[in-house]
Amino acid sequence: MLQNSPEIGHSSHVVTLDVRPQLLDALSALRDRVAAARFPLPLAGAPRARANRDELLAQLDDYLVPRLKEPEAPLLAVVGGSTGAGKSTLVNSLVGRRVSEAGVLRPTTRTPVLVCHPEDHHWFSGMRVLPDLTRVWVPHREPDDDLLLPGENPTRVLRVETADSLPPGIALLDAPDIDSLVADNRVLAAELLCAADIWVMVTTAARYADAVPWHLLRTAKEYDATLVTVLDRVPHQVVAEVSRQYAALLTKAGLGDVPRFTVPELPESAWGGGLLPASAVAPLRTWLAHRAQDLGARHDAMARTAHGILDSLKSRMPELAGATAAQYAAALRLTAAVDGAYDGEHARVRSRLQAGAVLAGDALKRWRAFPLDCTPEELLDSLVESLTALLLCSVTAADERVDETWRREPAAAAPELAGRDPAPESAEHRIGMAVRRWRRELEEYAEDEVRELDRNLAPDPAVVAALVATVLLGGRRGRSAGERLAERIGAHGALRLRDRGGRLLDEHVDRVLHVERERRLAPLDGLEVHPEPQAELIAALSVLQKER
Repeated sequence: MLQNSPEIGHSSHVVTLDVRPQLLDALSALRDRVAAARFPLPLAGAPRARANRDELLAQLDDYLVPRLKEPEAPLLAVVGGSTGAGKSTLVNSLVGRRVSEAGVLRPTTRTPVLVCHPEDHHWFSGMRVLPDLTRVWVPHREPDDDLLLPGENPTRVLRVETADSLPPGIALLDAPDIDSLVADNRVLAAELLCAADIWVMVTTAARYADAVPWHLLRTAKEYDATLVTVLDRVPHQVVAEVSRQYAALLTKAGLGDVPRFTVPELPESAWGGGLLPASAVAPLRTWLAHRAQDLGARHDAMARTAHGILDSLKSRMPELAGATAAQYAAALRLTAAVDGAYDGEHARVRSRLQAGAVLAGDALKRWRAFPLDCTPEELLDSLVESLTALLLCSVTAADERVDETWRREPAAAAPELAGRDPAPESAEHRIGMAVRRWRRELEEYAEDEVRELDRNLAPDPAVVAALVATVLLGGRRGRSAGERLAERIGAHGALRLRDRGGRLLDEHVDRVLHVERERRLAPLDGLEVHPEPQAELIAALSVLQKER
């Protein structure tokens, strides 16, 4: 990926970027795999995995792919830091005029502002970097003029300004506060840093030991980004002491070689309205101009940041893959809980059917009154009701077992899994419909058998259906129904009808429990947690490593 080539007229070597089509293809495939990774189940590591995925996508889309495709594009230096660090005043002072809002009210910077030399405008007016941000550009205007269209989200807009005072080859981007009270600003600030060739971290004499700037510095170190820090608003009396303490902290954090610039506290910085004297920002301005104009320094800045991101993939991709594997393992556990509960109830239903549990209560009373004080329809009605109750009881028990197991599973707290049937009677309605369908088909079987008999001797098909239903659902108590059935349609006909009716009963019972199990699993299936992403992420990384 890195190539060294002697630069004419220089004794040093220049770092260049390898932009072979195969490498870009491998990077594009890896980007698609990262974009496809999903973490819908609320596991302990899921928020971190989602944040990692989003950050990685931002770095790939906003920086690495566009930078490798167009290495000749200007460098982008993103000025970031915490609330009140003086980023906007610093950017205005580097440019030499007000281009970004600065003031005592927080948060000040809402719409991010990118400033470049007029010759470089075309690089940033298009969608090469930060393609998700709408561009607004009006040359030479006051920064607090309202440019937004009514209803437009100010955090999703990028204002592009041009200034002759900036050297060609470098652009400055004033980002919102990384610790802004506005969540959208925090997200955008992180996104903008992902698009940077150079991270310019601004902190103040009062806040240089705070957690926020150090989180940014550690992140920059983790990605080996080209980094520069600015210690802003340092009172004259303590410049040496504060600078020494800050340097010691940087060295302790392994960032001792990071270029440091100190900006003294001046009336202009206190009120945020004016520009700092040119002398106050001259060292930083010279450093940035050198990166833009010296070929070796420019390539070093670019290549270091690009390679830092590429090298970080070695640990970040397996971490993402591990998080997708954890999602799949959790989904399997949730599925196994449903399968186990429904398998158990399925076995119990079969056992209860064999024991004749349906022929009890009202159904047993009806059977004892049949045929003198009970019609075949009434007997069938009570058997259908009893079978429906048995199946509904089993489905309810299975769901309660699932609920009990899922309560111990953090993954089951996903909002998509919390919703059960909106109407509590819907399971009863579905099961009732299925059992009545079985009854209708059983009655058709009975009619088929009766049709084969001599018309004069043929019994009422309704009686035959009621008897075969009693045989199938009555266990030992239904044996006499089998004898009566054989008397009416013959032993062979009775056996044939019992076999057909039994197979039909098994099919319907299996279908009822299968449908209810699938309904319980449907929200989980809808989350589409699959095993493939883990292997695909690792494979995409492997292909990229080979290409490098």
